[in-house]
Amino acid sequence: MKNLFKGKGGIEIQIVRKSVEATFKDFLINELNTTKGAYFCSSFEYPGRYTRWDMGFVNPPVEIKTYRDRFEINALNEKGELLLDYIYSFIEWESYTEGINREKNKINGKITKMEEVFSEEERSRQVSVFSLIRTLREAFYTEEDRFLGLYGAFGYDLIFQFESIPLSRERDINQPDMVLYIPDEIFIVDHQKNERYLLRYNFKFEGKTTEGKDRSTADSPKNKINVKRDIPEYKRGDYSKKVQYAKEYFARGDLFEVVPSHEFHRNCTKTLSELFNQLVTINPSPYGFLINLGDEALIGASPEMYVRVEGKRIETCPISGTIKRGKNPIEDSERIRELLNSHKDETELTMCTDVDRNDKSRICVPGSVKVIGRRQIEMYSHLIHTVDHVEGILKEELDSLDAFMTHMWAVTVTGAPKKAAIEWIEENEASNRDWYGGAVGFIGFDGNINTGLTLRTIRIKSNIASIRVGATVLYDSNPEAEEEETIVKAAALMKVLKDEKVDTKEEEIFIDRKEDNEKRLEVLFIDHEDSFLHTLGSYFRQAGCGVKTLRHTIAKEAIKAGKYDLVVLSPGPGTPSDYRISEAIKLCEEMKIPVFGVCLGLQGIVEYYGGDLGCLDYPVHGKQSELTIASHSVIFDNIEKIKVGRYHSLYASYVPHNLEVTAKTNDGIVMAVEDKKKMMFGVQFHPESIMSMEDDKGYKIIQNLLNTIKGVQ
Repeated sequence: MKNLFKGKGGIEIQIVRKSVEATFKDFLINELNTTKGAYFCSSFEYPGRYTRWDMGFVNPPVEIKTYRDRFEINALNEKGELLLDYIYSFIEWESYTEGINREKNKINGKITKMEEVFSEEERSRQVSVFSLIRTLREAFYTEEDRFLGLYGAFGYDLIFQFESIPLSRERDINQPDMVLYIPDEIFIVDHQKNERYLLRYNFKFEGKTTEGKDRSTADSPKNKINVKRDIPEYKRGDYSKKVQYAKEYFARGDLFEVVPSHEFHRNCTKTLSELFNQLVTINPSPYGFLINLGDEALIGASPEMYVRVEGKRIETCPISGTIKRGKNPIEDSERIRELLNSHKDETELTMCTDVDRNDKSRICVPGSVKVIGRRQIEMYSHLIHTVDHVEGILKEELDSLDAFMTHMWAVTVTGAPKKAAIEWIEENEASNRDWYGGAVGFIGFDGNINTGLTLRTIRIKSNIASIRVGATVLYDSNPEAEEEETIVKAAALMKVLKDEKVDTKEEEIFIDRKEDNEKRLEVLFIDHEDSFLHTLGSYFRQAGCGVKTLRHTIAKEAIKAGKYDLVVLSPGPGTPSDYRISEAIKLCEEMKIPVFGVCLGLQGIVEYYGGDLGCLDYPVHGKQSELTIASHSVIFDNIEKIKVGRYHSLYASYVPHNLEVTAKTNDGIVMAVEDKKKMMFGVQFHPESIMSMEDDKGYKIIQNLLNTIKGVQ
């Protein structure tokens, strides 16, 4: 398919679309090991917010770099030389430039900052390096295509183009603030339509064309494999001290919240493609990226949109409020509840969104700024976040670049009040942020923008991997907890830097359980017509036991055979006498077989010992309770606190002295009994219930039971 149209500045643009195989993706990503370019992907879906897509390119013809008020535009191949002629014709006489020098493969110059008075509503229109970006966009502007544009990375120091703030740290004059590419071949994957294709662009200007020109570029410097370099050491406690110091600013009212950051460093000999493929596999996110910038590279899996503009609609999704994921979906649900019930995390996000709404109110139609999603949950490989979704409609005279600049940088990576927070960061962080807290993505020549915050990012330079992370801090913050949050945020990135196979959580849990109990115990389950015993039985199987389940009507003969190391009395409806449980327990005692009773099973043990049962005033079916545990209990060994799931109406109203009560609810209901001498154990709750799965404690009870039995054999 061919398409021919003109850009606003007069350049003719031809597009050829070609379908490609799925393997082209791997080829492209591998090319980025040594070639300038970028790959962006969204591997995270959220209705109304994110869809899955990929786009990438190598060998771009044009590169734009800015350094404070300096800029250079480089032609990276023959096609770029023609485009440089076109670009030069637009910027040569711009009033905001000075000292422009034109060479065959390069244009460089300086942005002239003017002493001007402007209202805050006009701040995004002051002269800056974005004046150059606006000119480039206008030169190529077209509504005929939505992919051609400027792709790359925007550094944190671009904020100083928007806000005049004194710098406290020395800057490397060779560290760019922005690196953008104009590609001429873009690989697109539309996952919804299951399409993969390559868009090839050729340009024609003043009778000259890029068609047939060489598009190869020089390789990027390669990392030297197995070269180890000295790297800064992480000192635990330094970050928490900064948090404590920030609290003094909150107390005085100088700040409401701030996001201090710090860095972790590792030697790295993996290729860029290895790092990228592993990262997006273990940490799917809405903004995955691999950007080869020449002498450095960025590999990231960012969870947070920075700014997205389509037409006049602007969107952001502030993230604040974070908690570590659980080991399984049940623990995740508890963590989500804890996060949503956290006043501190709610306050964090509220302040972030209020500042974000303020940013939009500067440039949006009055009344159009709306919160369309509040404290919504987004789940990633290691973390759970709360997210707001905010939209607005740009004023008629403003465009997407105004939106981009007005939000520099997101309150979720700076703080509030934003200017004061940026000043605090400049004065108190140990090193320059460089790319962290900036953005990655693209500015389309159709006027649209799609960018993600530069978070969860590995920066590779001179064979060293740097990972910068931060946490939103306010007066309620616990300094040590905030430092721990940053470590958790870095965990997925650290994982891909290690030379080890990445296993899934489920595999790790399953393998660990088998290894905990090497000796196989044979367990007989007596079924009292229950609907939970097979889940309970799976816990014993996961622990390495052999399990046989028999109905209560035929189980006694199996006990007499003496083949079992443990008999489990299952839960069930009714009363212990309905199943003549005391007879089964008596047989076990005679055969010296340990007994473990669950729910109805505990009630049977209590009656066997001469105790009494009562009926609760209000049944607890599918209810969770927290227990008080006896310190010398064997089945609760190394468990200090536990919440458990209950399904019962009967309870042990009287327990004789020869049977020890080792757990109760807060209102005094017996939840566990033990006779260590006779090896009789019972729990009134269900250790297999999803309500007992926090930190795998239900399973740990089974492990403790089995370890106790092994210890006396």
